[in-house]
Amino acid sequence: MFADDIIMENSSEIVSFVLSMYGDIGHLKYLYFLLTMILYVSVILANTALIVIIYVKPNLHEPMYLFLCSLFVNDIYGSTALLPCLMVQILSETHDISLLFCFVQIFNIQTYASLEFQILAIMSYDRYVCICKPLHYNSIITTRRVQVVILVIWIVSFVEIGILLSFTIRLTFCGTVIDKVCCLNHLVLELSCSPTNILSYVNDVVFALIFGVTAPLVFISFTYVKILSVCLKASKETKTKAFDTCTPHLVSIMSFVFACFYNIISQKFDMTFIPLELRVILLTYAFLIQPMLNPIIYGLKLSKIRQAFKRF
Repeated sequence: MFADDIIMENSSEIVSFVLSMYGDIGHLKYLYFLLTMILYVSVILANTALIVIIYVKPNLHEPMYLFLCSLFVNDIYGSTALLPCLMVQILSETHDISLLFCFVQIFNIQTYASLEFQILAIMSYDRYVCICKPLHYNSIITTRRVQVVILVIWIVSFVEIGILLSFTIRLTFCGTVIDKVCCLNHLVLELSCSPTNILSYVNDVVFALIFGVTAPLVFISFTYVKILSVCLKASKETKTKAFDTCTPHLVSIMSFVFACFYNIISQKFDMTFIPLELRVILLTYAFLIQPMLNPIIYGLKLSKIRQAFKRF
């Protein structure tokens, strides 16, 4: 009992964690801060511009572009989950982050990742119906159904991650050092005073791997197998249409899968042979590059958006 009391007393004194991966970068911190700020502002402007264009142009009020709006909103949300904190930490001398803000960051990061995969998955179904069942597209993919699906996706992601995080918040912590540039749920669990193997397993395997990554990717793979089978028998015009509409979606999927894959392997293997600056970029790829990549590839590749942007 006495030992438990000491642990509780020590853990009660912990009011913040230390993000140790930033290290001492000297005067380069001002350059890194400026570059991060420019990128963050660019993400906000690029995604907001496309959202506004889709909103004001009546010919873009179609299901596909509603999904894109949801994707662009999520990209702004995801970059905001990390980049402002990243800029603060770059200039900070101590790299402390309060428990409250750390939990908020975990919630924002995990909901962003969950939403990105789910939106990309439902967009793959939209492409499947458009290419494989074109005559039934307007009856299957209606504006009302799209709005309901988008709302459900956002609500389910917020509730799911909120429930998961509620277990982490109740823990007491004996460690303070997080060897990353941001707070992640499994890293915070490792700092707990009590054994959290089961909780960590549920978070990493059940929620993150199965529901968060594997299920959407299996669904996306299934839809693209169907699309490919139809395209092999289709006319040249159909193949061209499928290529034009599916290319940006596939690029977005592969980019985000790469970001998640690197984060997973970096947790299991020693990546110190990679220069620190590159490791930071790869770890934050999903929040630095992905939110900028999506508006660029969709804005350049989809002719309706490209033409609307020129007139706008």
